[in-house]
Amino acid sequence: MTEFTATVTVRLKRGVLDPEAETTKQALERLGFELSALRSADRFELDLEAEDAASAEARADEMAERLLANPTIHDYDVAVAQR
Repeated sequence: MTEFTATVTVRLKRGVLDPEAETTKQALERLGFELSALRSADRFELDLEAEDAASAEARADEMAERLLANPTIHDYDVAVAQR
């Protein structure tokens, strides 16, 4: 078994109301920064053991589908790196 770190980034789908991002965008604009859009995201780092990177990615993907993200309102990405 090899040790991997899987990073799962979960964000609201486009079109889903994101009040945290809207508040942050407005604050940045008041500070003089120009933005066309801003989206907030949650990032989870999972340390796990697997036979290979593909197996680690499949396990992290299952965790995202079953708990970390709500597929109705969230998109997510999984990236895997060997530790």
